[in-house]
Amino acid sequence: MDIHMGFSSNMDDEYEKLIRRMNPPRVVIHNETCENATVIQVDSANRPGILLEVVQVLTDLNLIITKAYICSDGGWFMDVFTVTDQDGNKILDDEILEYIKKVLGPDSCFTSSLRSVGVKPSDDHTAIELTGSDRPGLLSEVSAVLTHLKCNVVSAEVWTHNTRAAAVMHVTDDETQSAITNPERLTRIKERLCNVLKGSYKSRGAKTVVSNGVTLSARRLHQMMFADRDYERTDDDMLDEKQRPNVEVVNYYDKDYSVVTIRSKDRPKLLFDTVCTLTDMQYVVFHANIDAAGPEAYQEYFIRHQDGSPVNSDAERERLMHCLEAAIERRVSEGLKLELCTTDRVGLLSDVTRIFRENSLTVTRAEVNTKDGKAVDTFYVRDASGYPVDPKTIDSIRETIGQTILHVKGSCAESKPAAQESPSRFLFGGLFKSRSFVNFG
Repeated sequence: MDIHMGFSSNMDDEYEKLIRRMNPPRVVIHNETCENATVIQVDSANRPGILLEVVQVLTDLNLIITKAYICSDGGWFMDVFTVTDQDGNKILDDEILEYIKKVLGPDSCFTSSLRSVGVKPSDDHTAIELTGSDRPGLLSEVSAVLTHLKCNVVSAEVWTHNTRAAAVMHVTDDETQSAITNPERLTRIKERLCNVLKGSYKSRGAKTVVSNGVTLSARRLHQMMFADRDYERTDDDMLDEKQRPNVEVVNYYDKDYSVVTIRSKDRPKLLFDTVCTLTDMQYVVFHANIDAAGPEAYQEYFIRHQDGSPVNSDAERERLMHCLEAAIERRVSEGLKLELCTTDRVGLLSDVTRIFRENSLTVTRAEVNTKDGKAVDTFYVRDASGYPVDPKTIDSIRETIGQTILHVKGSCAESKPAAQESPSRFLFGGLFKSRSFVNFG
């Protein structure tokens, strides 16, 4: 059986290479078509996962996708993206333009590596993936354990959503400044972290994975939280429907497609997040229209299962809607934004998050990066009791950490209590309901 599966896989790879040689990808970039944006057209032989790969390349470059048209019926894939830089300008940097052509063009070997979800050996660091119940001070506890075990956190991304928490952390050995390879030590790290995540006997599904691999953090976080079923609403999370993303799933009149429509306040990487979830749920996008040119984003996907069938039950429809809602909400930045920039050292993350915890602040999202000996970290924090963050608390924390090291982005007044948060990022009801579709039933 294993030999047959290996042979079949090799045959599939060779067939894909043949199709690729016969129909090499073509990337055309126009800077004259739009006045304030760059248009990128990608044509290629169609294959599973290609849409996510293209969107991921553009997202990793921090490009803002304002519009997109996607068509992948039959054996051909065609995407047209309208993009800008972070400041809303055309992409004029020749290095970036050449990079896009290289990684998406005919000579690229990049796309095949993306399909494996980035599990490649690394001598530079050890990857740690954590999932468990969220609670105030959790990041502080995890960081303290890693410091005690002589691990230095060189990068990390932490998300919380719907009482669940997930993190992808890259750590090195304190002494060697490289990946941790000792099996016994890796087991000890895993066990200690798992105990922290469990917290109490009431906690659901704590999980720790330790490996010497390279992971694409955002991609993995979506997969981890999806596997952890963070899309299942709890009684404490039953918000008014008007405060939720407006996600609708209907079947086209002839039942060939299911059509997903999403309307929300736009934000960076929104398209990546929704395409990521559709891919993880094993839906194929045949057509899509994306419009995020204003403060609101409108996304429309024509999808089928991999076997060609549309969404075929109310239960499946509800699950798909909830999963897409979760994908939109996971990366939303709730709380007060704090930026830290200082010389990196072992235990820095542990010390900073301990100070947050001692001042009754809880971290809702975090991005930790280290480059050339400098730590550049971003934290979104809220008062652990659900009240607005007191400016005096922030002043005290900055006095402790260093006024020039820790900076506040926005105002404390913007950090609202969890029970009263008014998610203006969410949708405005069914303003764009199409008359061309029919509901299930």
